Amino acid sequence: MAVPASHEFRWQSLAPLSGGRVYHSLAEAGGQLYMIGGCDETGQPTSALELYSPEMDQWVSLPPMPTPRAGAAVAVLGKQLLVVGGVGRDQCPLKAVEIYNTEEGKWRKRSLLREAAMGISITVKDGRAFAVGGMGDDLLPRGLLQQYDVRKDMWALLPPMPTPRYDTSACLVGSKIYVAGGRQSKRSVKAFEVFDGETRSWMTLPSLPCKRSYAGALWDGAGRLYWLGGLRQGGDHQSSKFTKNVNIFDSHQGLWLKSEDTVSMKTKRADFACAYLRGRVIVAGGLGNQPSVLDSVEAFHPDKRKWERLAPMSMPRCSASSIVIRDRLLVVGGVNQVPSCANEILYVKENIVL
Repeated sequence: MAVPASHEFRWQSLAPLSGGRVYHSLAEAGGQLYMIGGCDETGQPTSALELYSPEMDQWVSLPPMPTPRAGAAVAVLGKQLLVVGGVGRDQCPLKAVEIYNTEEGKWRKRSLLREAAMGISITVKDGRAFAVGGMGDDLLPRGLLQQYDVRKDMWALLPPMPTPRYDTSACLVGSKIYVAGGRQSKRSVKAFEVFDGETRSWMTLPSLPCKRSYAGALWDGAGRLYWLGGLRQGGDHQSSKFTKNVNIFDSHQGLWLKSEDTVSMKTKRADFACAYLRGRVIVAGGLGNQPSVLDSVEAFHPDKRKWERLAPMSMPRCSASSIVIRDRLLVVGGVNQVPSCANEILYVKENIVL
């Protein structure tokens, strides 16, 4: 499939949220977009569950979660949405696990986590959810790897990660779960580890090239991890700085590509939306050296080996949630001084929009 030219990408504003939202979770089940929880305009975690209706271009309220929360991990298990941990209204991590059946339109409480945790990363394989890491009530990172069986409603402990952390980037590639970066307290970590589901063991991979927080992380369709931008931590007498660095890990070779084999982004940015869309790596919005949030968007062209500017978002913001559904990137909510209600879609013009 040919890689689309930069001018073929279009943004379209969709129905805004009923109110500003940040730290919410997005999930796609049955081709439909669900938004779960998050903080509202007052900064309070909400129990809202909403479905975007493309036919009416509006958000439809569904039965609320039993437990209000923000920053929850969400896994799609068939036609069910599994919601795990997060932060409650008391600003403390949660043990609560709940599942929503999209056909029945009902919530059920499920077996609790072994301990309350926020910042969990979650992935799914063969109908089972794998929850990685997290931060507990004591604000210390965890190395837990937990497997959830929806039929038995049971959590099982698997061998723990070598490096405890939370807010990692976890991705399933074949039978392996790759876990990159994350945080310990307020410090970002360079650890990069992989769990092999067949041998049920962890292996340490070459560390991330540098410590960066709020970086973008995504896997392309060829087994490569892109580690994009972020805020590089300063030393004892140095301030933190935004970066436009791009690092690429090739899982087939088991190594990070040399710097001369990568191309830096045009704009320094952190806390942005990113996705792999139609053969291109896309970055949108975020924070940069400017005093205000960004609306700029760029895409990497693999054949030309350069980043190209795309049309900007209509609403600049950072901390937005994003998801790709049917070759379309949806960027929902986020922050622009206050939580944003913006809802935009990036698509290639030959496609019929949602």
